[in-house]
Amino acid sequence: MSGVLLPEGIPHLRSLAEVVELTEVLAPVYVRFSAGPDVDRTTVSRDHESGCMLPGLSVNPMTPEPWWTRPAEHWAARQLRQYAHLMVGDRFPWLLTGEISARGPDCEPLLVGITPVASVDPAAVEEAGTLYAQAFAPGADGT
Repeated sequence: MSGVLLPEGIPHLRSLAEVVELTEVLAPVYVRFSAGPDVDRTTVSRDHESGCMLPGLSVNPMTPEPWWTRPAEHWAARQLRQYAHLMVGDRFPWLLTGEISARGPDCEPLLVGITPVASVDPAAVEEAGTLYAQAFAPGADGT
């Protein structure tokens, strides 16, 4: 994360356990992969297929859904792993709260009135990838 500027006072979470702990005490929490909160405060997300501007920032939930019966660590690992491919250039994962204004084209929450709560270290994302590979059956047909 060299060169990435984070807002002062925002914790930097270095492990999956730290990510899960935060999501358990501050719910709902979302993850976003971008150049960070300072850049995102001045923009909204765009649907790259249609070109449409979206009414908020595209995020993914880090707080497990009520139907989730597996450990919270599994949910967090899955969410971080599924979007780790977005960690290119100056993009990094960071956690935030906010109000859902709508849903995006992939049914993802779109947030407004955001509050950054933490950044996530690449080591935590790597740890999430390891747990994901152990705990899930990637590519399994869920129908």
